[in-house]
Amino acid sequence: MPDPRSLHIIGGVALGGAERFFIRLVNALHRHGAPVAVVTTAGGEIAAAIDPGIPHYHAPQWSTWDFYSRWKIHRAIRAFKPDIVQTYMGRATRIVHLPRGGRPVHAARLGGYYNLKGYRHAHAWVANTKGIENYLLEAGLPAEQVSHIGNFAGQANPVSPDALTTLREQFRIPANARCLVGIGRLHVNKGWADLLEAFSRLPAELDSRPLWLVMVGDGPLSGSLHAQAEQLGIASRLCWAGWQKHPDPWYQLADILVCASRHEPLGNVILEAWANRALIVSTRSDGPSELIADGVEGLLTPVGDPSAMRENLLKALQLPAPQRQSIIDAGQDKLNLHFSEEAIVRQYLDWYATLLSRLP
Repeated sequence: MPDPRSLHIIGGVALGGAERFFIRLVNALHRHGAPVAVVTTAGGEIAAAIDPGIPHYHAPQWSTWDFYSRWKIHRAIRAFKPDIVQTYMGRATRIVHLPRGGRPVHAARLGGYYNLKGYRHAHAWVANTKGIENYLLEAGLPAEQVSHIGNFAGQANPVSPDALTTLREQFRIPANARCLVGIGRLHVNKGWADLLEAFSRLPAELDSRPLWLVMVGDGPLSGSLHAQAEQLGIASRLCWAGWQKHPDPWYQLADILVCASRHEPLGNVILEAWANRALIVSTRSDGPSELIADGVEGLLTPVGDPSAMRENLLKALQLPAPQRQSIIDAGQDKLNLHFSEEAIVRQYLDWYATLLSRLP
């Protein structure tokens, strides 16, 4: 039986967690031979990252009442004839309204605990964590139309020791420094202020090697975080790497990958850290707590508690080599077993087939 035809729709132009997963999933479906097409906003980073062989339509997706985009999307549906139309995030989901009881089935994907007002009109819903799935069920959405399918990380690209040396030189990180690395948008939800405070309480050196904090990302808190680092007296041991389109080298530079989030529905950074064989210290926010068993695939620390984070970072830095390696291996094993490209693509295709089997 042929795989279902799916049309995937997302608004916006810049790359964030949901947008990166959109790109990974549609490109993976295409690689696996499933018939797939996309609707994106023309001229953005998302559109540029879609594989050339995928049928590609455009709609600006300005707002809920953007009738021009609705018309453009319906033209794409008529042209591609999908069985499933999958929308990502609120903008695309609110614009798409399809009749019930036939093809295509409108499936909305949720990667957060969103207000469901703009999602209830969809025909089916898929959450990327069990926590979000439970949230949808508690909100009264029909259980038979709600599912949970995780994300997968892209294939890690190994970086040579010479390239990592060059990276250190470029960003003036000492050659012998042990690096704590945070990757993500500089936003209040990511808990970066807590990480700066925790780092300020660590010794400047450990085992005669300097400790450095590397922040990879940009966002609205950039100015206040720089000021906080100066106030805490750690600016001289802190690297602001800015937004990086290809973050793999930074994961591989990390002695510890730190996820300090106060609110994190999933935590793609954890999957990507596992793919790059990085040791993780994360807060017990929703997504990381679901992904990580404390002390098995990473270390967990309380949310919003710099003192506890400091203790867990110090513990991670002082782990014996065999225990450190065991945790890294366990993370990669979980990734390969539950969050591989093959596993997630198969789950999506099986879910699509199940939705279609329920139609009259």
